[in-house]
Amino acid sequence: QVQLVESGGGLVQAGGSLRLSCAASGRTLSAYTIGWFRQAPGAEREFVAAISWSGSSRSYADSMMDRFTISRDNAKNTVSLQMNSLKPEDTAVYYCAAGPLGRGILTTRYDYWGQGTQVTVSS
Repeated sequence: QVQLVESGGGLVQAGGSLRLSCAASGRTLSAYTIGWFRQAPGAEREFVAAISWSGSSRSYADSMMDRFTISRDNAKNTVSLQMNSLKPEDTAVYYCAAGPLGRGILTTRYDYWGQGTQVTVSS
């Protein structure tokens, strides 16, 4: 079993930056993918970015590639999402999730989810 806890959310002005962190505990994560998702009120949950625990594979939603960066710190069992040039439409609850890497990062099934952290971007 894996437990995930997000942190770093808050209120920021448009154009500003936030760094979210996902702390993982439980099973070994050496063969896992860690992903970030977000969900705005009334909207479906959408994929943001993902990284293999080894850091060798990364994936981003196309609309976020130029502004968001995912990274990991294996020593601290954390995965971070650096968000720059934030826009009001980035406002959402951001979740981290984990699942077995399997055959590749793009086919990961996410079995474990955190409770989310609120990101609010004001105009």
